[in-house]
Amino acid sequence: MATKTKSNEIRITRMYNAPIETVWDAWTDPKQVGKWWGPRGFTLTTHSKDLRPGGSWKYTMHGPDGVDYPNDTQYFEVEKYTKLVYDHGGNDDQPPLFRVTVLFSMIDDKTKMEMSMTLPTPEAAEETRQFIKKAGGDSTWDRLAEFVEEKSSGKEKFIINRTFTVPINQMFDMWTDPKHFSQWLPPTGFNMQFIKCDIKSGGSSFYCMTGNNDMKMYGRAKYSEIEKPNRIVYTQQFCDENEKVTRHPMSPTWPETMLTIVELTEEGPAQTRVTVTWEPHGTTTSEEMETFIKAKGGMTQGWTGSFDKLDEYLLSRMR
Repeated sequence: MATKTKSNEIRITRMYNAPIETVWDAWTDPKQVGKWWGPRGFTLTTHSKDLRPGGSWKYTMHGPDGVDYPNDTQYFEVEKYTKLVYDHGGNDDQPPLFRVTVLFSMIDDKTKMEMSMTLPTPEAAEETRQFIKKAGGDSTWDRLAEFVEEKSSGKEKFIINRTFTVPINQMFDMWTDPKHFSQWLPPTGFNMQFIKCDIKSGGSSFYCMTGNNDMKMYGRAKYSEIEKPNRIVYTQQFCDENEKVTRHPMSPTWPETMLTIVELTEEGPAQTRVTVTWEPHGTTTSEEMETFIKAKGGMTQGWTGSFDKLDEYLLSRMR
């Protein structure tokens, strides 16, 4: 979720598990940027790109519904591996929507990206914020994370981020206390009940999710890392009622075991960014990997629904 620091400004911060050169090239090389730019489901055609102050990037985004979005980005500052400043959203029929500043820096062996979008008025900022949310625009930066991860490690992963207005220790509890976890994690239309639960390093859980049509799905998780308040790592499998491993009830070629990494980052005294990384674990067939890759759009919808429920749950506890 985009976060606001000024009334007319939207700010986004991301950490990428790749060298700064890799992230910069992903942004500036037309062949690479075409593989991740835009919300999930969008594709990109670059017509020309002149990366220098006074230069421009002319491209068209193609929506999954067939709608085209022409863009003429104008560059004002280009400092290699450090900074980009440009106007976004303009084309032959409309002026730019906002000014963007992107800063790149190295922290340990990772790249920090800090982006600000400055709009003319607070009302324009709020309208843009809602448009980004509705269009799934923040998934652009998740797609970038997946792209540079694949370039750096050769692994296909699903990554999603969300920022919540809540202290980091409280967010950690949302992920590790079963009475909280069960309230927001299940997909929309499902309830979750833990049959047994021991969320700690080396611990495990066994649970049941029940849908509106009385459909039941059982699953188990094994926790390999619990580092309060920043990191939770576990594997997850579908099971039957006797905790015997089975396949996904609606997708028989879904990978048998998934690895989930949850990273919590403090962005302020009462603001926490959640980064979820999901990937197949153990022996995986090419068919299973293809199923995983094709399902990223659905995974985005599923996690977005859970995060929306978490937002509502946190608000309900504040009332």
